[in-house]
Amino acid sequence: MSEVSVKQLEANRENAKLGGVKTEEGKAVSRYNAIKHGLLSKEVLLTDEDETALIEIGKRLRFELQPKSELELVLVDRITANTWRLKRVMQIEREMIEDGQNSSFNSKKSIGKGFTSYDAVHNDTYGKLIRYETTIERGIYKALHELQRIQAVRSGEKVPPPVAVDVDISQE
Repeated sequence: MSEVSVKQLEANRENAKLGGVKTEEGKAVSRYNAIKHGLLSKEVLLTDEDETALIEIGKRLRFELQPKSELELVLVDRITANTWRLKRVMQIEREMIEDGQNSSFNSKKSIGKGFTSYDAVHNDTYGKLIRYETTIERGIYKALHELQRIQAVRSGEKVPPPVAVDVDISQE
């Protein structure tokens, strides 16, 4: 690895101080920079999505999973958010397949949530979509396994170490 000069190091430090949005208006806009397709965004509900449907999924999962503590509720909310994102992935995948059957893959036709049919072929969008799906599913199962362990402890069961170990080898 090459050594960085003192002059370059100072320039890098000065540039680092200048970065970032300063105004509240700019911050309000920039918080959505990461939301293109919304598959891994912090925001669960995108502007064109049905809030009532998301609330219904949350209600059904809370009824089914019966959270009792704040931590259990957080885990159920995480499961709800990832279930919603998984439905979004399946919608995009369906639109990609339908578009592939009905049009030229060289068109720039939008197939939903920031993807185009051109991207599907030329930018490995389908491969990326499958990776997002895997990440989202892993998040659901990780939260579900932890919720089940917490609920078992709460009910007085002796909880052995998990049979399925949640492993994340990403560098995030």
